[in-house]
Amino acid sequence: MPRVPSISPATGLPTPPDFVHTTAGQFVDTTGRTLLLRGINLSGSAKAPVDKPSYVIEGLWDDAEAGGSSFVGRPLNLDDGSADVHLARLRGWGFNMLRYVVTWEAIEHEGPGKYDYEFMDYTVRVLRKCKEYGFRIFMDPHQDVWSRFSGGSGAPFWTLHACGFEPRNFTTTSAAFVHAEYPSPSSPDPASFPAMIWSTNYIHLASLTLFTLFFAGRDYAPKCVLDGVNVQDYLQSHYVAAMGALADRIRAAGDLLDDCVLGWDSLNEPSEGLIGFPDLDSTSANSTAQLKKGPTPTAAQSFRLGMGAAQTVEDWDFGQFGPKKVGEVTIDPRGVRAWADPGMEDERGVHPKWGWTRDPGWKLGTCLWAQHGVWDPDSGAVLEPEYFNRRRPGSSSSSFSSENAAVDFNADYWAPHWRAFAARIRAAHPEAIHFVNPPVFSAPPPLDEADLRGRAAYSAHYYDGLTLVSRHWNWFNADALGMMRGKYSNVLQAIRVGEGAIRKCLGEQLGVLKRDAEILGPYPTLIGEIGIPYDMDGKRAYGRTDGGRYKGDYGRQQRALDASLNATDGANALSYTIWTYCPDNGHEWGDGWNLEDLSVWSPDD
Repeated sequence: MPRVPSISPATGLPTPPDFVHTTAGQFVDTTGRTLLLRGINLSGSAKAPVDKPSYVIEGLWDDAEAGGSSFVGRPLNLDDGSADVHLARLRGWGFNMLRYVVTWEAIEHEGPGKYDYEFMDYTVRVLRKCKEYGFRIFMDPHQDVWSRFSGGSGAPFWTLHACGFEPRNFTTTSAAFVHAEYPSPSSPDPASFPAMIWSTNYIHLASLTLFTLFFAGRDYAPKCVLDGVNVQDYLQSHYVAAMGALADRIRAAGDLLDDCVLGWDSLNEPSEGLIGFPDLDSTSANSTAQLKKGPTPTAAQSFRLGMGAAQTVEDWDFGQFGPKKVGEVTIDPRGVRAWADPGMEDERGVHPKWGWTRDPGWKLGTCLWAQHGVWDPDSGAVLEPEYFNRRRPGSSSSSFSSENAAVDFNADYWAPHWRAFAARIRAAHPEAIHFVNPPVFSAPPPLDEADLRGRAAYSAHYYDGLTLVSRHWNWFNADALGMMRGKYSNVLQAIRVGEGAIRKCLGEQLGVLKRDAEILGPYPTLIGEIGIPYDMDGKRAYGRTDGGRYKGDYGRQQRALDASLNATDGANALSYTIWTYCPDNGHEWGDGWNLEDLSVWSPDD
């Protein structure tokens, strides 16, 4: 049994009886007993407002430009008594932990610096309700491919205007797959949205650019200046301040910190954007390119499409052994651009609604990467193929060893952002456990103990990717983590055949993630997301095939979920929070977001 100190390593104050330590690679109570935190994400549907699930096109753009929609009611309705029913159900199932999903958009949708305090107060009320049922909680600042308006969730609409984009044109220019507009704004059919195609937005223009600006705008986009600061500082400062404002509100409640809210996750599943791209003319340029599905432009082709030029791009599908190229397809935006019209702002560069002043050196209406000399929009030629893979002259990152050094995204750009975020959260919540969440399947960089302060955990995510994308429990699988980290020279070496081999492989992969925590120090690992799709095999269990013959038969889902969760047990003994529990899940639209259907419960059953 680990020995635990009687004072907090973060504050030096005596620890109360319900304190949770992170020591000796475990979560530990004040008596030295190891704690297994077994919980669930609440909730996947909190990625969108109550009245705006991702398949709804009505009002999507107009409401966003007017200041957005309220998220009050996400994740639970506190007015009709249903919150008690849901929380009692989760507690009865044996869960003791919640990863509480909240988006930047929910806090700051009305404009830069304009906070939705009604939502914050609602959040406090929900947290208190969760506390009544004995749940431990860590807050999850959630995003997927940046924003609802670039095909995912997270950032407010105004951030896309801040970066010079016109998101109404994303679908036309293939800058992003937006569910409500799929396959085209003129003929939307959101029910035909392919499984998991939303995640391929990470290799399309909008997300590639937005994440690059957020993490490394100073180095790679120095001309992009708003209100006298680089767009990187503008975006990061607003994000950190917004989450800090919510943390302050939770602290001010006076009865939630430490015995209920243990701490905060870092930004959910951050992306490298273009940072580290060795080849702008390749569809396999960085780790985010592992899932290719549907029309798949190279980065250079995305630049050209964003300027309205037709491109013939690779077309991919997901086969038995992963992504496979099935042909080519031509995308023609017919001159429509993903970039905002110069008339969006007045002659001084002032936005009439959002209020910022854009520096005159940053021109609207044209690709900002062309403005930085990366490519020539007249010829379409790439002028600096390694622009994003090398240190820029005058780089702001102190971790680069020399001029023109190769980029390490996690150490050079993610870690400085994490430190700023962690410091702001620690100011509001001195005893916070920081759940460290670097890019998916990427080991964390070393972080200073002065920042971790003995109160940290590694919050890696893990999904059985083949089952997730194929929506089928297969007789074979693969060591996806090993492939991502270069363990195999070809995909066949990673294949595992038979359920026994699959289960062993899943356990081995989770064991690798557990050992990754040692990079940070003697800290525990909690798998922040793990789960399976329930709409397998054409919604077979819902009675949508064979005249309803299979209605209610969840045998394949049970095997798939059992394999994943068993992999956290045994020698791994990992804590986890399953993705996800959605109170309003339904068999037609799943979790209400991009046709995902991972909720462990549905009122339709």
